[in-house]
Order: sequence, then C-alpha cells, then structure tokens
Amino acid sequence: MTAAAPAYRRILLKLSGEALMGGGTHGIDPDILERFACEVRDLAADGVQVALVIGGGNIFRGAGLAARGMDRVTGDQMGMLATVMNALAMQDALERLEVSCRVMSALKINQVCEDYIRRRAMRHLDKGRVVIFAAGTGNPFFTTDSAASLRAIEVGAELLVKATKVDGIYSADPVQHPDAVFYSRISYDQALREGLKVMDTTAIVLCRDHGMPLRVMNINESGALLRLVRGEDIGSLVVSGN
Repeated sequence: MTAAAPAYRRILLKLSGEALMGGGTHGIDPDILERFACEVRDLAADGVQVALVIGGGNIFRGAGLAARGMDRVTGDQMGMLATVMNALAMQDALERLEVSCRVMSALKINQVCEDYIRRRAMRHLDKGRVVIFAAGTGNPFFTTDSAASLRAIEVGAELLVKATKVDGIYSADPVQHPDAVFYSRISYDQALREGLKVMDTTAIVLCRDHGMPLRVMNINESGALLRLVRGEDIGSLVVSGN
C-alpha cells in the first residue's frame, strides 16, 4: 500500500532542550539525539520541509540565574549560546544520517554556522534541507517558544509543532491532577483565558494574530510525528478563532 502524501508541505518543530537530556540531569543523551534525528530524517524523506527550533535548558537556563542575581540580559545571551550548541549537535546527528542540514543563528557566529537571513532560510527549505534556527530571536527577554512562533510565521510554515513529554494540552498538569481534562482542539483565546501552559503569552499571541496553527504532541511516542504530518489527529490542535 502506498503511504499517504504529507498533509503539510512545510512545518516548524519546536523541541525543548530538556528533551535531549533523556534520563540525565543535564547535557545531551546521544541515543535520544539520534532518535530525534531519525524522526526528522523520516519527515524529510516523506517530502516535508522541516525547520527546527531547539531550546537550551539542558545546558543553561538564564532566567533561573537571573532570579539569583545575574544580569538578565547576560543570562539570556548565555541561554542563546546554549541553543546554538544544541543546534550544532542536532546538525551533526542529521548529517551522520545523510540528511542535508543548515544551522542559522540569530546571533552572528559565522565561524560555526550561518547568520539567519529569511530568504536564505526559505531557499534552504525549498531545496529540501533541514534548517535549525538557533539563538532564539537574538534578543533577551524572549523565549525559544516565541522564536519558534516568529520563525514559523516568517518562513511560511503550515504548522507549528511543539514536542512535549505529554500527549497534548490538559486543563492542569495531568501528573499532579489525574482528573485534568484533555483538549483535543482549542483556540488561542481559550488558552489565554484559562492560563494554559501551552507556550508563553508572546508566542501564543503571535500565532493567534497570524493564523498559525499549533499542534502539541508527545515526542516520545515513536513514529507519531510522521503520522501527524500525514494527517493523523495526534495531540492537541490550537487555532485562531473560537
């Protein structure tokens, strides 16, 4: 039987830095990194243009140290550098799988990766290369969720996918509240009204105002990402409007 054609031509996948730790407390688990790279390879092989944003929380969390007295701008800049490290690690993992990949940084570090230029990023995607957007937005006080929303809108992604440790969006933390309600489909306005921890407020408003659909799913479910881009209803869908 012929596999279903992808439902999306271009997506942006937001992956937390913590997801790369596996069972560890910090750093990168090589096995986890390879598994995620294989998932991305399968998407690219299916004809999907894939962009990635990876957080840096497995290496450094600027907000945490800022709360202990570090200058917030300095802390956020260090966090941006941590995302570059994760992006380079993912690029290496993808290239070992023979997947063409480019890292584009919002900070100028052109001895190790390209500067972010929107038109060049779109050209890479058109050529079938995976593009990893690093260093957030290049500005302090903005999270990598906001960077993912911004880049998804800029490059014309048809879907923003936030990969998490749970199956989707719940009314409360399902681990602490077993009776929490699962939302298979909600609006951005509802997420804001109910204070749901989908993404930070800036990211949610960006997606809402630009009509960018968001899918929240469990990245630890093997093969779920490929089934999602083929049109399967996986996780929770967040859309503009009611």
